[in-house]
Amino acid sequence: MRYYLSLGSNLGDKRKNLGQGLGLLAQGGVRIIRASSVYRTQPVDHQDQPWFYNQVIEVSTPFNPYGLLGLIKKIERTLGREPSQRRGPRPLDIDILLAQGRIIQTQRLVIPHPRMHQRNFVLAPLKEISPETIHPLYKKKIVELWKKTSDRSAVRKLRPLNSRGMPK
Repeated sequence: MRYYLSLGSNLGDKRKNLGQGLGLLAQGGVRIIRASSVYRTQPVDHQDQPWFYNQVIEVSTPFNPYGLLGLIKKIERTLGREPSQRRGPRPLDIDILLAQGRIIQTQRLVIPHPRMHQRNFVLAPLKEISPETIHPLYKKKIVELWKKTSDRSAVRKLRPLNSRGMPK
């Protein structure tokens, strides 16, 4: 099954946290098809915290949405995420944005992600890798949602790193 996932980090070595998250997803049976650039993004809900590094990936896996959620929670804990303030600082956060056009609304899992259409830090990297993807509830392309969002928080694409960890 194909998914779009959002990864974010604002504690510790943020770029390294994203890379470790990608590696652990791959080790767990998730094949990464495409990955956006990494973006430096302004916190949205709680302004008094470090800025984030965010990225969106398209993946393929045999896991159903609940199985993927279980793997994601395990990875977040492995990288040091602890239950804390909701939407507060964290070493790694992984959200399931879309699941092959499926709509799931349970207490444990909501897909599409309920606020993705209101978040520049999700829409900008998702637009980079899949602008024509249709949001299953709003029936609009990602690029259209990005153009119409009222979110004015800063989202800045970071330069990629070379093999020595320096900007190219």
